[in-house]
Amino acid sequence: MRGAASAVAGALLFCCAADAGAWTLPRGTALIISGVTSSHASMRFDGGGQTAGPVVFNKLFVQNWMEYGLSDAFTLVLAPQYVMADTGAAGARVDHFASGSVEAGGRLLLSKRIGMLSLQATAKTAGAFDMSIAASGEGGRQLELRLLYGTGFKIFGRDGFVDVEAGRRWVGRPRPDETALDVTLGLRPAQRDLILLQSFSVISDGVALRPYEPYRQFKLQASLVHQFTRHWSLQSGYFITPAGRNTVKETGLVSSLWLRL
Repeated sequence: MRGAASAVAGALLFCCAADAGAWTLPRGTALIISGVTSSHASMRFDGGGQTAGPVVFNKLFVQNWMEYGLSDAFTLVLAPQYVMADTGAAGARVDHFASGSVEAGGRLLLSKRIGMLSLQATAKTAGAFDMSIAASGEGGRQLELRLLYGTGFKIFGRDGFVDVEAGRRWVGRPRPDETALDVTLGLRPAQRDLILLQSFSVISDGVALRPYEPYRQFKLQASLVHQFTRHWSLQSGYFITPAGRNTVKETGLVSSLWLRL
């Protein structure tokens, strides 16, 4: 979840600032988020968006999201990833996939007059596909352009922020190109705690090549971030997939360790 890492990065900055959103890191500072997602599914969504199955699906996804502020307005991004997954129809052969990839790029601050507006561009090597789409399990090379907007607010005297990200992905065949929309709401109930409520949506283009079919997926995630020290924080969360098409009905646990330098 690319948007998850980006939004979490903003949440970490929010631990030490009144404003948040589509930020860039201050010059010379760094951020490392090491996260693990463990998920499974026993049912899937068919081509009409109805629940079908049963299926076998288990996934372990590991990502290190690293950022460095080259200047106050431009942040470098590097994200090595590794995924393992078992997938197949119940009672049939279960296939095992394992692959790694590296994503790299940068985020440019466009404006901070009314909230924060940024543009992010990244390129990703083949491999480490999310694999919650029922297909070959192999990811193609990918280019992504993402527009980010966020702003902070106060509610009942507590700090909060909202972050909205819209992205377009051009993916190597046979996978279809994708459009993504991610939304994060952050609320701080206590000085060292932050609640994140997030949604992640991905929609493929209408035309896909075998073994892929046009798909869409909508995930909801809730997590709690506890800041132990000025530099270290821990995120723990849970997500569900309430809607989709030609994808598994995935649920999972998320855990991430944040380090700000």
